[in-house]
Amino acid sequence: MLWALTPAPAMAPGAPSFSPSPVLAALLFSSLVLSPAQAIVVYTDREVHGAVGSQVTLHCSFWSSEWVSDDISFTWRYQPEGGRDAISIFHYSKGQPYIDEVGTFKERIQWVGDPHWKDASIVIHNLDYSDNGTFTCDVKNPPDIVGKTSQVVLYVFEKVPTRYGVVLGAVIGGILGVVLLLVLLFYLVRYCWLRRQAVLQRRLSAMEKGKLHKTSKDSKRGRQTPVLYAMLDHSRSTKAASEKKSKGLGDSRKDKK
Repeated sequence: MLWALTPAPAMAPGAPSFSPSPVLAALLFSSLVLSPAQAIVVYTDREVHGAVGSQVTLHCSFWSSEWVSDDISFTWRYQPEGGRDAISIFHYSKGQPYIDEVGTFKERIQWVGDPHWKDASIVIHNLDYSDNGTFTCDVKNPPDIVGKTSQVVLYVFEKVPTRYGVVLGAVIGGILGVVLLLVLLFYLVRYCWLRRQAVLQRRLSAMEKGKLHKTSKDSKRGRQTPVLYAMLDHSRSTKAASEKKSKGLGDSRKDKK
């Protein structure tokens, strides 16, 4: 560091001396030079249920701050119910799955994961009561290798019991479905009613327009009738006047003779 390369200034006689702590220097060096690895996060179900003779999928996914590396590896371990030691039952490395050839799972495990989708799931076939226990999923994605594993507990039954959460979810889903159906029915009825009202309104408007048009025609006819009568009267009066005038001229000619 800087204080290691430059000489310390002269201290006054009797003044207390000060030297940097080696621990502090190491922490400063590690914070400036070394980049700490991000912790990888692994996810599994808390527990899964299966029936004897059936199959079950043990889901495992992960989150990593790094891109999926070619050196990524997955490991599944199994600890029997009531047991203390966990044994490795599956390993994935260098793009190849490896099933351990010891234990009761050697011919019953199927790899269904995909590293590119951050999936490390496996399937266990032909379940038996002896499969009850805890399964641990461990993921390493160099350089992201620091993190905790995740565990899922397997319960094998003669017949898989119906869980309370499933029943509650089904009830809530049914209620929501009925409510949605009623809402859709309400809007359908409302739409039909509004459409019928619009049709009736258009018909009433058309009828009112027809009445107004008929009234206007009648009014025009009413206006034309007096004019025609007036014209007839005028023509009659004109004809009568001309007849009188011609008659008067004839009488005057007779008198002269």
